[in-house]
Amino acid sequence: MYLRHALGNHARVSNVYNDRMERINERISTLRKIIQLCFFLTVVLTTPLFDAFSATISVRLLYPSFAASWATTWIAKEAGYFTAEGLDVELIRVGGSTRMVAAMLGGSAPLVQAGASAALAATGAGGNVVIIAATGNVSTFHLMARPDIKQPSDLKGKKAGITTFGSTSDQVVRLALKQFGLEPNKDVAILTFGAQPEAFAALQSGAVQVVPLSYPLYPKAAKLGMRELVKFSDLGFEDINGTVITTKSFLAQQRDTAMRFMRGFVRGMHRYRTDKEFSKRVLGKYGKITDDELLEGAWQDYAPTIQKVPRPSLKAIQFLIETQFKDKTPLPKPESFVDTSVIDQLEKGKPQTTKQGGFMEIGVSVLPKLPRDAGDRNRTSPFAFTGNKFEFRAVGGSQSISAPNTVLNTIVAESIDFI
Repeated sequence: MYLRHALGNHARVSNVYNDRMERINERISTLRKIIQLCFFLTVVLTTPLFDAFSATISVRLLYPSFAASWATTWIAKEAGYFTAEGLDVELIRVGGSTRMVAAMLGGSAPLVQAGASAALAATGAGGNVVIIAATGNVSTFHLMARPDIKQPSDLKGKKAGITTFGSTSDQVVRLALKQFGLEPNKDVAILTFGAQPEAFAALQSGAVQVVPLSYPLYPKAAKLGMRELVKFSDLGFEDINGTVITTKSFLAQQRDTAMRFMRGFVRGMHRYRTDKEFSKRVLGKYGKITDDELLEGAWQDYAPTIQKVPRPSLKAIQFLIETQFKDKTPLPKPESFVDTSVIDQLEKGKPQTTKQGGFMEIGVSVLPKLPRDAGDRNRTSPFAFTGNKFEFRAVGGSQSISAPNTVLNTIVAESIDFI
């Protein structure tokens, strides 16, 4: 009797156990199916999402002319250095440095290569502009005059052509006239033509009598019989050229993109300086030049002067300040126009810390102190996504991820219920 009762209890316990295991196995089976469904939906529905994450970042850069001093970005692009950094850099020619800086401030591009004087003028007017790099500190300009200008004094009463007011060509013309004892706009009229090729055409036609030109235009002018009045590199002043300009907001909001760009840019500088034949092919492509003598001259004229580190010359900027802000007291400091943090970071090979550690002040004394992480962060979050923290990011409204999110939520709910 007792044995029969015990066996009955064992059977009931066994049945309960079997029922429970069957339910557990059913839930495991269901969970497996949900996971499989999740994997299928994730692959099918979010492939565009993953493509979006893996896609390169598009960046637009404006440059003023086909002069050799602006060729570093062409070489970096053609060599694939920007692509290696995950960037798709679009290069657009826009004549005149002042015009380009204005276009950048208007949102047309986050980066420009333009004359430093245009950046100074914009910053002096309250613009959100900084110089972050420069390829050289030796002037590339030659002041070319028509054959009838035998000596500098013959320029009195004549016309000079430049790209735009406030541009590098404007500054060097004013510097030369000062050296000649002539006053700009009084003794010599200054006319703008937008870009060097247009100013060169004006010199050819006789619309102006003197124009500052760089390679490859000044040897073309020499072949046409134009006279070289000044080679600016012989004047002994430190210049700033091949300048890279951006906005403070771009550096703050897209610093990683700026770092990627500058890594590719520095590699382009090295390639320009060390690989003459490749550089000449790129110069010929962008400048539409087939004359090997001109290409050789362009490389010889500029490549040897390229710096190993693209640090802007504060001495050259000081010279521009004294010219552009001569009526301002006190004069602005050169450092106020420059941000070398990206170059500093590349030189040191260490990440830039833009936030200090410590604790966040939340104004509520009853809550515990929250540590402030000094690592990388989303612009809208006070917490850095490092260590065991992570985030989900979504693409635009045309690519819905609602179905995968539903599956993920179901998995979590089922898992919690199972536990």
